[in-house]
Amino acid sequence: MNYQMDSLPEGAQKVGSTPSMTEETVVKGILKKHLTPKGKYGLVVVEEGTLQFVWEDKPENVIDGDPEHPIVIFPERFHHVAITGKVVFRVEFYVLPIVLDGDNKQGERPGQDFIGK
Repeated sequence: MNYQMDSLPEGAQKVGSTPSMTEETVVKGILKKHLTPKGKYGLVVVEEGTLQFVWEDKPENVIDGDPEHPIVIFPERFHHVAITGKVVFRVEFYVLPIVLDGDNKQGERPGQDFIGK
């Protein structure tokens, strides 16, 4: 298994979350190339089962996620989720107390609808 060893930055504050999703109810936008909401970190929290996560700039390095191994999604980096079987998961969104300037990439941001929820 290829687990991610990153964690959210110190001081990250949760600002929203998707509802729990399954392989049947997953928001389709996260299964293709996209970005997190502007200035936000994401955290893929697997409640049951497993899934995979892919950075678009390193597609050969597929990351595995399960209930013991959440996946940190960094701002302004294209990625997608791959469903590999039965799974229950959600994506939480976090901000830092200070705003970091970064690239202003243009792309779909399906998680934007879940900020503040």
